[in-house]
Amino acid sequence: MISQNNNLPSDGDQMKDELVCITNLTKKYQKKIVLSNINLTLESGHIIGLLGPNGSGKTTLIKILTGVMKEYSGTVMVNGKAIGPDTKALVSYLPDTTYFSSWMRPVDVISLFKDFYADFDEKKCLEMLHRLGLDENQKIKTMSKGMIEKFQLCLVMSRNAMLYVLDEPIGGVDPAARDFILDTIITNYNENATIFMSTHLISDVERIFDTVIFLREGEIVLQGISTISGRKKRSPLMNYSGRCSNAKQAD
Repeated sequence: MISQNNNLPSDGDQMKDELVCITNLTKKYQKKIVLSNINLTLESGHIIGLLGPNGSGKTTLIKILTGVMKEYSGTVMVNGKAIGPDTKALVSYLPDTTYFSSWMRPVDVISLFKDFYADFDEKKCLEMLHRLGLDENQKIKTMSKGMIEKFQLCLVMSRNAMLYVLDEPIGGVDPAARDFILDTIITNYNENATIFMSTHLISDVERIFDTVIFLREGEIVLQGISTISGRKKRSPLMNYSGRCSNAKQAD
C-alpha cells in the first residue's frame, strides 16, 4: 500500500545512507507554481522512479537536483552538501536533450568526459557503446536520435557516481530496444549508488524500480515501494512529510 509516511525515523537513522535531502522546495515561473513545498529524502542503494504526466514538474525537479536550475526557494542537498560544484562531482546526469556539437564523434566526447570527470571509466564506456551497436568514430551529425540517446546513456553510466539522474532515458528509443537499454542501466551502475529516473512510459520501466514517486501539478501525491515482482523488495527509503536530518530552515 502506498501512503504518506508519518512515522519519521530518529535523527541517527536519518543520517544513515541519506543521499538526497530536499526541504520546502518551491519553484515558480513568474506566477505559476511548478513545484510546491516538496519535502523528500532519498537513501543510497535504490532505483527510484519519478512518475507523472507531462507538466507535473519532473524535469524541473531534476534540473534543480543536478544544479542546472538555480533559482528556487527551499533547501536541496546531496550527500550533505548544498547543490554546487561539489555535488556535480557526485551526480551523473542524463538530460532529456542532446548537448553534442554536430562535428563531434563519440570518441571526441569520451575524451572530454575523461578530462572532466575523475570517476569516468573510458574502457567501460567503449564496451557499452559496442554492445549497443554504436561506432565510436561515427560523426554524431549522422546518428539517429535513438543512437545519440544510447550514446549519452553510455557516457552517464560509465561514471562511478553516487547518484545517477536520468530524465526520460528511453523516451526516444525504439520499443524493441527498451528492455536492452533498461538492462544496460541496471547492470552498469554502482550498486551502492542510487538511480533516480523520470519517465512517462510506466509500463516499460516499472519492473526495475524499488520505489516510485508520483508528481502531479508540482506536488508529491503518491510514494511507496514498487509492487512489481521483477525486483527484490527493499525497505521504504523515502519520506516526504518530514525534514531531513541535516536540513536547515530555508530563507
